[in-house]
Amino acid sequence: MDIAENAALVVVDVQKGFEELDFWGRRNNPAADDNIAALLDVWQSTGRPVVHVRHDSRKPGSPLRVGHEGNGSKEYVERRRGKGTGGELLVTKTVNSAFLGTPDLAAWLRAEGISQLVLTGIQTNMCVETTARMGGNLGFEVLVAFDATYTFDLEGPFGWRRTADELAQATAVSLHGGGFARVVTTDDVVSAAQ
Repeated sequence: MDIAENAALVVVDVQKGFEELDFWGRRNNPAADDNIAALLDVWQSTGRPVVHVRHDSRKPGSPLRVGHEGNGSKEYVERRRGKGTGGELLVTKTVNSAFLGTPDLAAWLRAEGISQLVLTGIQTNMCVETTARMGGNLGFEVLVAFDATYTFDLEGPFGWRRTADELAQATAVSLHGGGFARVVTTDDVVSAAQ
């Protein structure tokens, strides 16, 4: 695997509000936060750019709503902000895709000459997946560090329920098998980026 010298790490919605499990339910992948931190450390130590994405929910009662403590970044992310030499960008959004936020992520990436993205964050099957799909559609080379993401159990139509692991696996198959992104491990990305 090759990681470009200017590949952007896109850290999607790693916010305190996702710790409110009474709201979200059971999550998967307890190692995700350590893996996200490892990716941030490598990106900062190698001078690559980091894009932080924050979901500003418009839903009353959402743990991610503006003005609520849960809207802020998780502590380990906040401690690392501004520590790298590769530059940082904050994108805020109210929908699933970081490409529909402010400022315009695609325009910024193109202006910086960045064509490769590594995605990490929360939720695997929501904002990470939507950002990966749009990134692929827009012509970027997208890698999803699968074990540096997590999600929650979910109920859909017809009483169907899927566990967080099932949803995450379905996302990985759809993204990788559908050609939107390459689904990889944190260890592989870290090794290639060093």
